[in-house]
Amino acid sequence: MSTFTHPHNQVPDLAGYNLFASDPVLRTAVLRGGAAWREPELLRQGAEYGSDAMLRTAEDAEHYQPELQTHSASGERIDFVKFHPAWHEAMRVARHNGMTNLPYADSRPSAWVGYGATLYMHSQIEPGSTCPSTMTKASIPVLQRNPALLDALWVKLVDTRHDPRDMPVAQKHSMTLGMGMTEKQGGSDVRTNITHAARIGSGPWGEEYEISGHKWFFSAPMCDAHLVLAKSDDRGASCFYVPRWRPDGTKNPIHIQRLKDKVGNRSNSSSEVEFHGAWGVLLGEEGRGIPTIIEMATFTRLDNVLSSAGFIRRAFAQALHYAGNRQAFGRVLADQPAMAELLGDMALETQAATLMAFELANRFGSPAPLDQAWRRFVTPMAKFWVCKRAVAISAEAMEVFGGNGYVETGPMGRLFREAPVNSIWEGSGNVMCLDVLRAVSRNPGDAQLVLDYLADVAAGEPAVLSKIRALRETLLRPGADLERQARRITQQLALCVQAALMLQHASPAAAAAFISSRFDPDWGVVVGVSAGTQDIPALLAETWVETRAQYHD
Repeated sequence: MSTFTHPHNQVPDLAGYNLFASDPVLRTAVLRGGAAWREPELLRQGAEYGSDAMLRTAEDAEHYQPELQTHSASGERIDFVKFHPAWHEAMRVARHNGMTNLPYADSRPSAWVGYGATLYMHSQIEPGSTCPSTMTKASIPVLQRNPALLDALWVKLVDTRHDPRDMPVAQKHSMTLGMGMTEKQGGSDVRTNITHAARIGSGPWGEEYEISGHKWFFSAPMCDAHLVLAKSDDRGASCFYVPRWRPDGTKNPIHIQRLKDKVGNRSNSSSEVEFHGAWGVLLGEEGRGIPTIIEMATFTRLDNVLSSAGFIRRAFAQALHYAGNRQAFGRVLADQPAMAELLGDMALETQAATLMAFELANRFGSPAPLDQAWRRFVTPMAKFWVCKRAVAISAEAMEVFGGNGYVETGPMGRLFREAPVNSIWEGSGNVMCLDVLRAVSRNPGDAQLVLDYLADVAAGEPAVLSKIRALRETLLRPGADLERQARRITQQLALCVQAALMLQHASPAAAAAFISSRFDPDWGVVVGVSAGTQDIPALLAETWVETRAQYHD
């Protein structure tokens, strides 16, 4: 080999490590959420996700993208999406690890935290397969509105085997579900939908309809069924269960027009479809489809938060690994003062995002009034903030690699392209901020409960208390026109929640650093302006533990 091309001062890939064992913030969040019973399994999963084999699977699933086959060789309409075996391996791992059903297959409230830990790790490695997996889980509370249908599907929903066969659900071990909401003329404004449902009678699962129209984004069209919005008569939108195959064994006429050529999330197929009299069953009350399907979106928004927290964690881990193994200007890159400040700031961001995601997951398993208030009031805020921060942090991590980060053969290109999807999925940033305001207007008591809780936690922190008081005055002022301030309000709420969580669950030094930096008027223009402390190594030690545990199935 030429001495000019022999690798020197090049950093080996971050591989062969345990995503769970190396993440002390995640481990303590799992224990705090009552999911110690899940820890041995999460240690196994952490080694699996960090293994060389799983990393190769993720690369292949991204590289060999899904292919649409609309017709068979004999001209029959099949609307089939062909995937590389790596995709099915990623789906197998996701299902086996509980991502499609754990909070409903296991009655313990702490199953939400156990589930969240798996999603958080899986998203770091192969996020495309999280889409159909988490939508399947999120569909269960909506299917509960039709007990007869849920009873027929239950064994398929809770089975832990991935079944990629394209055939009627009754003949399969397990099933996946997706969602069809948006149309080309409206996007997030689903009130403008024009897809129509005509009632054709009643069956064993309730009122049956034929659906005609289109969906502009129809994620994971090879799912065994989708929950679809369509208008029935003049009663507004209703929610329907629309399977890929009719109960009589014939293919439901859902025609895939094309697969989207997306910026990221390339392993997962997103499509445009047309319904040509597709068979469906009513879920919930006729004309109340938007509130019905939004219940599903609430659960997938939690998943967006967990997934984006995972993206932030992955970006930080990659940056720390690279900077710790690269020489620059006569010393290790991580020891350069400016780089140390950046890594410390990223460590704070990682801690705060992880704490917020798992605090939210923990409260999804409880009917207590404060926990329900968190679900309604904090979920859209957390989705806005953590998903936005994932985009910024992944960009900074790419820059740590320099030119090595801007090539597709490295790990950062895929992460950077993936990061924006959660911010757009299930409602973009402005929609989330407006949902925060709607939550206050509909249930002002929720905001009072959460703000009172934050004030109690932050009792000794004047800077945080000042922000909480300002939020209370702004949000609860009668007749206030708040839409113009929606993003500012949501950001302030996010920082107050994260500060309270850091005060409760991080070290005193890390909590002080978070408040010192995030409540400084100069903070926020770019990442890494201030980590809020001189003791950067302590911040890094709280957020990363070196592991090289090998995975054995």
